[in-house]
Amino acid sequence: MVLAVVADGMGGHTGGAMAAQQVVSTAQQIFDNYSTKDESPQKLLTSIVHESHLIITLSSYTSEQEPHSTVVAMLLQKDRADWAYVGDSRLYHFRGQPLIQRTIDHSYVEQLFKEGKITAAEKETHPNKNILVHCLGGQNPPLIDFGSTDKLEPNDCFILCSDGLWAYFSEIELGAILSSCAPRVASEQLIALARERGAGHGDNVSLAIIKLSYFEDEKAKPPPPPPPKPKVAAPPPKVVAPPPEPEPEPKKGLLGKLFGKK
Repeated sequence: MVLAVVADGMGGHTGGAMAAQQVVSTAQQIFDNYSTKDESPQKLLTSIVHESHLIITLSSYTSEQEPHSTVVAMLLQKDRADWAYVGDSRLYHFRGQPLIQRTIDHSYVEQLFKEGKITAAEKETHPNKNILVHCLGGQNPPLIDFGSTDKLEPNDCFILCSDGLWAYFSEIELGAILSSCAPRVASEQLIALARERGAGHGDNVSLAIIKLSYFEDEKAKPPPPPPPKPKVAAPPPKVVAPPPEPEPEPKKGLLGKLFGKK
């Protein structure tokens, strides 16, 4: 199993960083004690969200900041993937280059769009597009949305990322980069482009990429048959020439002794 987590902190540099780190630490501790025999993936992800929310809320009483954080977490198993999220950190699921599905932000503009009060184009330029309606550490318990897929293909790719990344890319562009590059190379390209397009005004860039290249147990496959032995042509029959008739032995002089003939 693999657990991928991205948390984007809010509430100032110190408070936001602390909140995000608490999410990651909490997820690690809960995942270490996770057992598929006793818990479902949804229960694991729910525990990560609620425990992180509680710890962040308690820490706000002992600090002068008001720390908050988003979270998106995905549990990958051999035959399925399950995820949960709160806020506007996203998960994209690509199969090759095409997008299969992605999460929907818990944001104010997304809520207006669902209610039909703004268009899809207006979401991108709305002055309140950075306002969240759900996050960790707020006064109200976080609303968790879940997603899953029970069919995995060798060319599946998942990217979990903060708004400091996805705000600068279309879905088509993300799919093209992820399908053509290894995860490390894709990460370097995406971060560099996000910084360039942000022109010094971009937000924190956090991401995790999981790319499936081959999803089958190689040990379970039967070994390939041995290659056929090459056919060797039989050698041609040997022809034995008759021995030459003996020549009469000449008389040997001085030169004959030095360069004798048989």
